[in-house]
Amino acid sequence: MQNTIEQAINFKEILADFVYSAEGELAIALESYAAEKSQKNSYGIKQQNLTVDLFITEGKVGEETPLEIFLKQEHNLNSEDIELIKLWQKNFIGLFEIKAIKGNCYQLMNWLTAKNYLVYGHSKIAEKETRRWQPGEIILTILAPINQREWFFFSDRIIKGKLSQPKLAVAIGEFRENYPDFLYADAPELLEQAWESVAVYHQEFIDFMGKERLTLPGYKLNQKIGELQEIMSQKRLADAGIDDSKSLSEMLSESGSSEAEFSETAKDLGIDEEAVSKIIKNKNKLSMVTPKVDLPPEIKQAESVTVFSHPRWGQMFLPNYEKFTNLLADENPETQENNNLFIHKYLEQPEANYYIWQQLKQQYPVTLEKLLQNYCNNNDFNLDTDLDKLLLKYNKPSNPQLPAIANVPVHLNNLFESAVAQVQKTKSKAKKKKKKGFS
Repeated sequence: MQNTIEQAINFKEILADFVYSAEGELAIALESYAAEKSQKNSYGIKQQNLTVDLFITEGKVGEETPLEIFLKQEHNLNSEDIELIKLWQKNFIGLFEIKAIKGNCYQLMNWLTAKNYLVYGHSKIAEKETRRWQPGEIILTILAPINQREWFFFSDRIIKGKLSQPKLAVAIGEFRENYPDFLYADAPELLEQAWESVAVYHQEFIDFMGKERLTLPGYKLNQKIGELQEIMSQKRLADAGIDDSKSLSEMLSESGSSEAEFSETAKDLGIDEEAVSKIIKNKNKLSMVTPKVDLPPEIKQAESVTVFSHPRWGQMFLPNYEKFTNLLADENPETQENNNLFIHKYLEQPEANYYIWQQLKQQYPVTLEKLLQNYCNNNDFNLDTDLDKLLLKYNKPSNPQLPAIANVPVHLNNLFESAVAQVQKTKSKAKKKKKKGFS
């Protein structure tokens, strides 16, 4: 096995050199890819190495990846070499916890999906680095398959250390922001369920609110969202055949790994056979839960908040949206006070995504173009040809990323809830100490 590992890492280095030394379209594609990633990540040498290694399998030159181009141009590979390299189309980046270490072999768990991997080190990883690794530590890295069961470290490794639950939750949040396309890269079934849940949430929103866009005071909107989530939670449990007076997490934690064991445990808890059958039938759906939507203080306290709902973009909450549209409704918005402030705010804030700008463009094409010409100091700015380029500069791509309202795996939801509880407990203790000190 070790010979195969060393052969694999040797091919990987040849592949990386091929990308680094490339000219023409491949070089331009790498430069664009690296520039896009640098907007989200601090750009140290380890991060730079990760970006190039991601580009090998994720970058595009026309319709081909650099890996595919390499295989076409490299003629000194035998059939076994080619089959090994083709496996790397399954590469993915993840946030891994070291579960166990045995010699040069590591059992890692991808925190995004709770899937486990048998991963081998290699001679290009310095012993002084691996000597410091301990079970429980978190590593950001790219894994590549050697065969159907075993993997190796394809890239550099960014060691996060042993993280508390709040810090781990933050790290997962950063991963979601920096690598949205790899959120459930090794679990397409979870990704499919997550996207389905966004569409379901959107329909539930319309059924409850009466329309897909409305404006309310922040406190009222927060109350309505809470009521909607409670209705959705009860409906989901009922559809799965679960009595909401019982704890689902308790039932699942007490159950065995097989359906037969689960059925037996569920019956012991007093659930009838029909309910057990429904639970088993819906076991995949129960592997993910709807995260609680907790609106930030600036939304709750806002005098006016407009919320948009969409089956792909999710829910977007924009305070003072009406003030902006009132400005756009003016025939000469560029003469109004704070016009540039609104443009700047909507370009900067993530909530005003590509979808929101398309709504503004559709409703106020003339005045929006005037404001953007003024803001960009460019009288030739054209809404149809230049808006998308401008939005990309502000990290607003035309393809939606998985919204925060999407269902998440149970283990992640439990982590986030525990992390929030720990932070609140720490703040509570700090307040008590402060109060005692000044009493």
